[in-house]
Amino acid sequence: MNNTRILILGAGVMQLPALRWAGRQGWYIYAADGNPEAVGASLAQNFLHIDISDVEGMIAAAAEIKEKEGLDGVFTAGTDFSYTVARVAEALDLPGLSPEVAYRATNKAEMRRVLRDRGVASPGFRVVRNGAQASEAVGDLRFPLVIKPVDNMGGRGIRRIDTKQEYDEAVRTARTHSRCGTIIVEEYIPGSEFSIDALVVENEVHFTGIADRHIFFPPYFIEMGHTIPTSADKAVLSEIKRTFEAGVHAIGIDNGAAKGDVKWDGSRAVIGEIAARLSGGYMSGWTYPYSSGVELTGAALQQAVGIKPSGLSARRGWVSAERAFISIPGIVESVENTAAARGIPEIRDIFIRVASGDRIDFPVNNVEKCGNCIAAAEDRKTAVSAAEEACRSIFVRLVPGNEETRGFLLGDSADWIPHAYTLTRTENITAMEKMPDVLKNSGGDGAGPRLGVMPLPDLQRETGEDWHGTPFTRAFRMVLELSQLKVVEEEDDADIILGALFWNVFLKGGIQAGVWITDTIRKTGVESLYTCG
Repeated sequence: MNNTRILILGAGVMQLPALRWAGRQGWYIYAADGNPEAVGASLAQNFLHIDISDVEGMIAAAAEIKEKEGLDGVFTAGTDFSYTVARVAEALDLPGLSPEVAYRATNKAEMRRVLRDRGVASPGFRVVRNGAQASEAVGDLRFPLVIKPVDNMGGRGIRRIDTKQEYDEAVRTARTHSRCGTIIVEEYIPGSEFSIDALVVENEVHFTGIADRHIFFPPYFIEMGHTIPTSADKAVLSEIKRTFEAGVHAIGIDNGAAKGDVKWDGSRAVIGEIAARLSGGYMSGWTYPYSSGVELTGAALQQAVGIKPSGLSARRGWVSAERAFISIPGIVESVENTAAARGIPEIRDIFIRVASGDRIDFPVNNVEKCGNCIAAAEDRKTAVSAAEEACRSIFVRLVPGNEETRGFLLGDSADWIPHAYTLTRTENITAMEKMPDVLKNSGGDGAGPRLGVMPLPDLQRETGEDWHGTPFTRAFRMVLELSQLKVVEEEDDADIILGALFWNVFLKGGIQAGVWITDTIRKTGVESLYTCG
C-alpha cells in the first residue's frame, strides 16, 4: 500500500480526475470542500467540510493532519484557490509555489500589472476604485472594454461594454462577484481564443494541451465548448506558445501547473489570463487525456508531492470535443432524451448540471450552462459532430405557465439574448404577418384540447440554426414530436389552432419555446399567456 498522503482542495466534478487518480495509486486522500454533499467526497478516505477560501482555516486543518498522520502535498485543479494551496504549502513546508507567485496568478489586477511591467502582450487596463465614475475609470482606454472582478473564475461578473452608459451597471454586477470588491476595466481584444494547459518543471514549460475555445453571446463571454488539439496553423501556434511561456516566467511559475487563456488578434498573441493550476472546463481531466492518452492530472499530482513528473509525451493523436447545452429562462420540469445522446458511439461523458425544480436562465457566465457532452474520435469532424449532436439531442423541458419564461417569450425581458431563428424566406414572412395569433378556440381552454399549428408555406427552405446548431426544420419536427402538436390545414382539425403566437415564440426560443407554449395552453389555457402572475 502506497503511504503517500495528499490534501486535495475541492471535491466537486472538476476534482474527480485528481481524486480518482490518487485513489488508483493507493494514496491516502484528504479532500476539503465547503459543500458537504460534494460529488467527490466519498472518494476520499477523510473528507473535511471546510470552506477552501478560508486560508487560515485550511492551514490549521492541514497542520493538524501533518502533525498527527503526515502529509506529503496539497493540490487543486479547476478552482481559483491556488493561493490557498500555496499558503498551506508554505506553512507546512510542502512542495509548491510561493504565495506571492500564486497571488499574481489569482488576482487579475496584479497579473495585469506584472505582465505589463515585464513587457508581455496583454490588454491595457485600469483598476476600478470604489465610487469611481466612468470617465475616471475608463481614462484613455478605448472602447469596447471588458469589466471583470479581479478574483473570480468561470466568467462570473464579466461583460463587454461599448459605451460609458453601460459602465455603472456592469461594475455593480462585477462587484457582486468579487470577494474583495475590486474590479478592473481592460481593453477588449478581438480574435480567436485558445486554452492552454502546461506543467512547469524546474522552470521549463512543458505544453500539455492547447485547445480552440468557442465563445458566444456578447456582451458576455460564454464558452460553448472547446476542441483539442487546436486547429491553429503552426506560425500562429508558435506565437501563442511563445507569449504564454513569457507570461508564465513573468508571473514566476517555476515548478507546477500553469493554465492560460490566450487570444490571437490577427497579428499577435495576447494573454487573457494565466493561472497556477490545471484548467477546469473538462479540459485537463477529460478532453486532453482522451486526445493524447496522457493522464495530465496524475503528473500534476506527482509534482504536488515532490515527484518529478514523467510520461508527458502524447501517446496518440486523437481529437476530443466538449460542447455545452443551454436553456431559455424558466424552471426545469425534466431533462429528456439523455439516453439517445449517450448512445452516440463517440460520446465519452455527459454531465447534466440541472435537475427538476431548478431555476435556469440563458447563461451570462460559464457556470450557468445546463450541461456538457464530451466526444473523442480519431478525426476532428467525427469528434465535433458527435459532441454537437449529443447536445442537440438532450431536451430541457420547462415548467408550463412559468412567469419568467412567459416574460422572455412574450415580453421584453432579456432582450440581449439572440433569437433562436430568423425567417429568411419571403413567403414565410408574408404568411406569418397575415396569421392571427390563435385561429380557433372552440374547444375551450381546459385540459386536453386538440392543438394544431398553422403551417409556413416554404418551411423546408428555411436554413437557420439555433444556439446548438439545430436546423430550423429539424427543430420544428422535434416540437411536433415532444408536444404532440400537429400541423393543420383545416379549422376542424383541432380545437385550438396556433398561428403567429406559436411562430413568434418558436423563433425567439426554439424547441423549448414551442414545447412550452403548447404545454402551457394545455395546462392553463391560451388566455394565461397574455396575463401576468
